Order: sequence, then C-alpha cells, then structure tokens
Amino acid sequence: MEEACDMFVRAANMYKMAKNWCGNAFSQAANLHLQMQSKHDAATNFIDAGNAFKKADPQEAINCLNRAIEIYTDMGRFTIAAKHHITIAEIYETEMVDIDKAIAHYEQAADYYKGEESTSSANKCLLKVATYAAQLEQYPKAIEIYEQVGTHAMDSTLLKYSAKDHFFKAALCHFCVDMLNAKLAVQKYEEMFPAFSDARECKLLKKLLDAYEEQNLEAYTDSVKEFDTISRLDQWLTTMLLRIKKTIQDDESDLR
Repeated sequence: MEEACDMFVRAANMYKMAKNWCGNAFSQAANLHLQMQSKHDAATNFIDAGNAFKKADPQEAINCLNRAIEIYTDMGRFTIAAKHHITIAEIYETEMVDIDKAIAHYEQAADYYKGEESTSSANKCLLKVATYAAQLEQYPKAIEIYEQVGTHAMDSTLLKYSAKDHFFKAALCHFCVDMLNAKLAVQKYEEMFPAFSDARECKLLKKLLDAYEEQNLEAYTDSVKEFDTISRLDQWLTTMLLRIKKTIQDDESDLR
C-alpha cells in the first residue's frame, strides 16, 4: 500500500510538471495514508491536493484543505491548522467571492492562534475580519476588534505606532453609526493613548466632527483632501469617509 501511495504522489508531481493541476492523485494518496494510520503524511497530501485544485476547482481545494485541518486539529497542531484556515479564507476572498465564509475562516484561524499564544498572528486575522465587517456595515463587530488590537498595540514598544491607525478606523466606524458616539470614542482614545491627540488621524477626525456639526460639506471635503495629500487614503478609508459624507448630504437635503 505504501508503494501505491508513492505512485500516486509521483503521478501527482508529474501532473504538476505538465501544468495540469490535478489534485486527484494527491487526494487518493492521502486517503491511502489514512487507511495506514499515517495521519501526518495524509494531511500533507491533502494540502498538496488543495494547492493543486486551487487553480481549477476552488471548492474541491477547500474540501481537501478542510480534511487536512481536521487531521491537524485532531493531532493538536493548531498553529498549522490556523495557517490553512487562512488559505481557505483567501480562496473565499479571491476565487469564490464569499466574504461571510472568508470572515468565518479568519475568525477560526484567530481563535487557534490565540489558543497557542500567537497574539500578533491572531490580530492579523482579526484585522481582516474587521475590514470586511465594516464594509458589510457590521460596525459594532469592527469597532470591538479595532479597539482590542489598538489597545494591545499601544502597550507594545514595537507596535505602539500602529495603535493610532486602529483607533482611527474604530472612530470612523463609530462615525458611520452616530456622530455623538464618534465624538465620545475620540475622547476615550485620547485618554487611553495620549499620543493619539498629536496624530494627524485624530486631528482629521476632529475636523470632520466639526464639519458634521456645522453640516458643512465643503469643510468636510477639504479636510479629507488635505489629509490625502500627505497620507494617501486606501480603498477602505475612502469608502468609510464617503459613507459619512453621504450622511451630511442626506441631512442637508432633509433640512431643505
């Protein structure tokens, strides 16, 4: 049977060389390894099968990676399982375009990393969750993550500089829900992390809050433009700032 496994793996590698990304041979080798109680080899072959299927059959790639994850969690190898949950999340992001499922796998990866005390790896996954949660208007979920990661960062010498970005994003999520919440959040972040007060992000938030209170669309737009000339806004920030701007426009038209 071991010989059969080797033949399947050799066949799979030949498929690879021929650029025919066929994972069936790896998958069959994995199932034979399972029959022989060789779990580690089976998991490795399921990963190889998943990587091969990624090109042509994303759903089958996910199935193979899930089989590998089951084996790794059964063996107590949670860090490796987390890594493959991230791969599945990325397939859902790019190939399947199913953001809810991508979020679920990033969350599962974060849980496994946390359990293994790998806080920075867990936080990377959680930030992906927060990015998507905010895009899907699940603001409370995004806020909780940004505040949690920001608080962790501000207590670390190496990560301290990034705390302002997390608090900035949390405040923007608050702003999308309610202006008063955003104002209170900014005050809270300044008290928690005094360096935030001097950050350009904090100064922008205050200008935007003033513009919102005055229902001054021009002042809001100018503040964003000024910020963008020094710190380029990415797609996520642009989306959030446009959502807030739209609420000023809506309030303006209500007053007419």
